[in-house]
Amino acid sequence: MTGGTLTTPWEADALPEYPRPALVRERWLNLNGTWDYGRDERIRVPYPPESALSGIGRHDDRMRYRRVFEIPAGWTGDRVLLHFGAVDQRASVWVNNQRVATHEGGYTAFSVDITDVLRETGSQELVVHAEDRTDVETFPVGKQRAAPGGIFYTAHSGIWQTVWLEPVPATHVSGLDITPDLTGFTVRPHVVGPHTGWEIVVSTPDGEVARTTGDRVDIGEPRLWTPEDPFLYDVTVRVGTDVVRGYAGLRTVGLLPDSEGRPRIALNGRITFLHGPLDQGYWPDGISTAPTDEALRSDLEKAKELGFNFVRKHVKVEPARWYYWADRLGLLVWQDMPSLAMHFDGPQVPEPDPVPEAKARFEAELVAMISQLRSVPSIIGWVPFNEGWGEFDTARIAALVKGMDPTRLVVASSGVNCCFSHPDSGAGDVYDDHTYVGPGVPVVSGGRAIVDGEYGGLGLVLDEHRWPGPPDAYEMCPDSETLTSRYAEVSEALVEIIGATGLSGAVYTQLTDVENEVNGFYTYDRRVLKLDPGVADLNRKAISAGQDS
Repeated sequence: MTGGTLTTPWEADALPEYPRPALVRERWLNLNGTWDYGRDERIRVPYPPESALSGIGRHDDRMRYRRVFEIPAGWTGDRVLLHFGAVDQRASVWVNNQRVATHEGGYTAFSVDITDVLRETGSQELVVHAEDRTDVETFPVGKQRAAPGGIFYTAHSGIWQTVWLEPVPATHVSGLDITPDLTGFTVRPHVVGPHTGWEIVVSTPDGEVARTTGDRVDIGEPRLWTPEDPFLYDVTVRVGTDVVRGYAGLRTVGLLPDSEGRPRIALNGRITFLHGPLDQGYWPDGISTAPTDEALRSDLEKAKELGFNFVRKHVKVEPARWYYWADRLGLLVWQDMPSLAMHFDGPQVPEPDPVPEAKARFEAELVAMISQLRSVPSIIGWVPFNEGWGEFDTARIAALVKGMDPTRLVVASSGVNCCFSHPDSGAGDVYDDHTYVGPGVPVVSGGRAIVDGEYGGLGLVLDEHRWPGPPDAYEMCPDSETLTSRYAEVSEALVEIIGATGLSGAVYTQLTDVENEVNGFYTYDRRVLKLDPGVADLNRKAISAGQDS
């Protein structure tokens, strides 16, 4: 059972919003809500069974979900697709007693065409069997643990993102790969079925700005996407009778030398300092699943209000709407790959190499994650490994990621200085040090930018807003005033380090408390900001110190 009565300010609504803002059709049917669970229980989907919001409040290694639905009257003659945002860890899907899909991996979406097993009229039966043994199995798990504590958290299982239906013509778009630059986009539709081409229209609220039947769209008088001005263009794609709507932002990311010749991270050809919090994406009432879309958006709004321009999404993949809000609000994102399970016996104890099945599953889900998120404008970096957790073949994996997406930065191993078993491979675009309380002073050669990928961890316990169990932080403060003062000292040290070393970014631990970790700006229930809101000025000062004027 999760943390008892610790609740957030939002009343759960089973997430009624359209779940895929980057590929929108007008007609769809949300299957979230109350499902049968096991023999005689009821569960609220898509909250994981371990969560309070699910109505179950426990972990089961094996889960059986059942939902009866009807096909809307206007869908006759269309193909019907069944979509799952994510099911952890193994899923087997049955419709009307016919198995239609199996899927492995708890962080990526999957879909199946169920048209041929649907009954002509009346009730349709959907059954999902899920299996999840958390860190016993060889799947990426991030910070999930069967026995949570300290820096590891309550596991989530089964269906934890939106389930939905969508009617499409036989020839239809299944995805859009959009690659931006500073003058336009390359748009490559993925099309199911025979076709003779497509039409792409790019527009703004003021009207159409470009149209093509190829895959290159040039924009006159381009308006670039930045954290200060997160402008997005609407993209409409037509293939035959299928019409889908998405969006895109004009931006580039890379490395540039500063005035002293040091490699620095640059957004749109301008040296830009990345400053933001570590964002774990956990909730006391929903674990991996935010209670509402408003709650999901609110965490990112809080980061902006704190003066940040950046978040590191830490060893978790979020629902598509989280990335949509990052795009809309203007926050740069480093996307971590959820790590394999590891033993944590201290920094001087070598980690064993993952078993072959674990390596294969990690690599397969890494590829699926990048494919799924490659068109998100706010994502500017991929982080395959964190602190050596389940790390293997570092240089090869970094090259794999860069080969899949040469337009973004690759951080081969965040916190490589914390990893005894895997010393710096020299791979990737960024050397990433972790230092608590810090900030640290990374020093590296080889043409990579330097970033302090984790620092801070200053803690404050507020008894009415914390998770059961012993609180944990890298340094405890007795009250909000002391915490604010210490944060100011750490921030001033960061500004000095930026000037002295050419540091390109810094990630503070962390946005909110998470279970027993009490080192957040906000309490775990999101009800209390633990520091003076004036710290936003300190964060803006650090950003200003580290980038072109």
